[in-house]
Parts: sequence; structure tokens; C-alpha cells
Amino acid sequence: MSDEFDRDRLDTALSVVDDWPVDTVAAAVVGPDGVLAARGDDARVYRLASVTKPIVAVAALLAVEEEAISLDDPAGPEGSTVRHLLAHASGLDFADREKVRAAPGERRIYSSAGFEVLADHIADATGIGFGDYLAEAVLQPLGMESTVLDGSAGHGASGSLADLIAFARELVSPRLLASETLEEAISEQFRGLDGIVPGYGMHKPCPWGLGFELREAKYPHWTGQHNSPATFGHFGQSGTLLWVEPEIDTALVVLTDRDFGDWAKPLWPELSDRVVDAATRRMRPEDSLGG
Repeated sequence: MSDEFDRDRLDTALSVVDDWPVDTVAAAVVGPDGVLAARGDDARVYRLASVTKPIVAVAALLAVEEEAISLDDPAGPEGSTVRHLLAHASGLDFADREKVRAAPGERRIYSSAGFEVLADHIADATGIGFGDYLAEAVLQPLGMESTVLDGSAGHGASGSLADLIAFARELVSPRLLASETLEEAISEQFRGLDGIVPGYGMHKPCPWGLGFELREAKYPHWTGQHNSPATFGHFGQSGTLLWVEPEIDTALVVLTDRDFGDWAKPLWPELSDRVVDAATRRMRPEDSLGG
């Protein structure tokens, strides 16, 4: 399908980031065979914030494939499992790994602390420090040479656009992960749980996969109205985002040096809609009028 993309339209769609109120930005549209359009310095390293989580999740899923751990392993609060931690359903507080706010499977409580517990569980099971495991399982095989985890497994990684392109390509067309593993990861876990998407309020329900937020019918949302319900990904409070639109084999990666805030809320969905439209050759109303 990648040969069918209109790269000029995608480049035009992506060019709107040039006018964003940020000092630096790097962005790319990615297909199964790699970059379809890009802006900015692909070697500059940015803080990824919570875009760390899907990278850590892929490491966890590979550990499951290798049978080093199981999704049903007890991990976290009593009654919680690896699956609960990946799906923000363990009941753990956002930042305090000792504070339990709900029983496992009761609410979707977004938790960076849960990913720290998950990283410790993988390290204990494999006998390898999690940073080393992440590098050996994910970063090195994908050629993510500038990406490092220098802090929390929930939000402590940094990396370049070039690295995130490689990661996005893996999510569009998996090579490390078995396709059935990724399919499970982007399927709703603990169906029907209510929860909050940081910055976007309560959603009832608030679907989540294994380390990936699922768009489904959420609104307002950081993806666009033209993204399908099947879209999955994550954004970070450091002004970063990554989504994958599986229905059109397309991913969008954006890295900025400005923390997420009100500036991003209209601009991220607008960019997302433009990219989806370009990837599917849909015409925006203002384009038909010569705008």
C-alpha cells in the first residue's frame, strides 16, 4: 500500500508544524516501508515523556513472547497482574507506587508508577536491569541508537525523530513482535472501564490496550476527528505524540520542545486530520475552495 501514498500531499499536510508556537519541532509520517514525509532535524534528541510507555510496553510484550513473563503474572497491588499494569487497571496511583486508589480491574487509573512496577517485574524475571533489557530487546534491534531510558519507565526516556520513525514503522508493520501479539496489545483490555485521559478529562468508557491508548469514540481527544476508532498510540506531557492508524497503514510522530498545554489542543487534532486526509486522498473543505 505504501507505493500508493501521495507524498506531496503528505508533505503539505505536515508542513503546518512550521507555524506552531514552539522553538523546535520534528515530525514524520510513516508507512510500512518507512518515512513518507518529514520535517525538522531527525537527529535532535527530545524528552519523550509518556511516549516512553509504548516503547516499554513493546519490551514487555517481547518478554511475554520469550516466556520470561506472562500477562497473568501477579505484579503490583494484590490481585493485579502484568496485564493490569499495562492497561492502567491495577488501581495504582499516577506517581506513588505505594498508593492504591482502587481494586484491580475496577477503574482505569492512568499510572506511570504502574510502568515502574512493571519494569521491576521484568528485571526480576530476567535477571537483567530493565534499561539493559529494553536496549537489547527493542532499541538495538530497531536501530534506535539515540534513545535512552534515564529515569522512570513510565516517562523517563528521550530519543530522536529517527528513532521514533523506526519504532512507528514497527507498529505499522511489525517485525520484532508477532502480529498476533500486537493485535492483542491494541485490543481493549478490561472492557468498559471509565477513566481520565490526562489533559482531556473523563471518558466513559476509557478504552486502553496493553501500553497503548485506544482512540475508539473518545472526544475531546488529541488525535483528529478523521482518525478512525482503531487508532492507537500515546502522547507525552513534553509535547510529543505518536499515533498509528491501522486502517491506512500510517503513523504520525511529532516531537517538540514545548510542554503539552492549551496550545496543543487545537493544533494536534488539526494536524492529525490533515495527515489522515492526505493519506486517504480526502479533500478538506477549504482545499476545495482554494484555501
